[in-house]
Amino acid sequence: WLLLLAVIMVNVILRYFFSEGRIELEELQWHLYSVGFLLGMSYAYQADVHVRVDVLHERWSPRTQAWIELYGSLLLLIPLIALVVIYGIPFVQSSFAVNEVSSSPGGLPLRYLIKAVLPIGFLLLGFAVLSRLSRVWTFLFLKDQADAR
Repeated sequence: WLLLLAVIMVNVILRYFFSEGRIELEELQWHLYSVGFLLGMSYAYQADVHVRVDVLHERWSPRTQAWIELYGSLLLLIPLIALVVIYGIPFVQSSFAVNEVSSSPGGLPLRYLIKAVLPIGFLLLGFAVLSRLSRVWTFLFLKDQADAR
């Protein structure tokens, strides 16, 4: 994020003090933000610091929270991850096959590199979801068995 901040600051200084707009700096800041967001999703999910409606979530029992986590992950999150990965890989392959570059004059080359972060980020999120589901499953179905021993 420090690199992103530096690129934004350089871009702003160039634009407002030197009347020099740089397309490659704008694209670089978009790319850095995208990488941070896509790779940060899995961390946020794993560390349980993602956005949710805490007003409701805090009022529920841990067991209800776990059930909602289980159903939400199985019915919403895993299908979304599967769709993004299934359609994202050909998206990257076609970009690589034609050696896609930015459509903007002076833009960045190797567009397939930033496109590759999309399925990679969602694959990492998928691993985080599987890890979290194993903990939820243990809490819901195996915790009582372990406590009974």
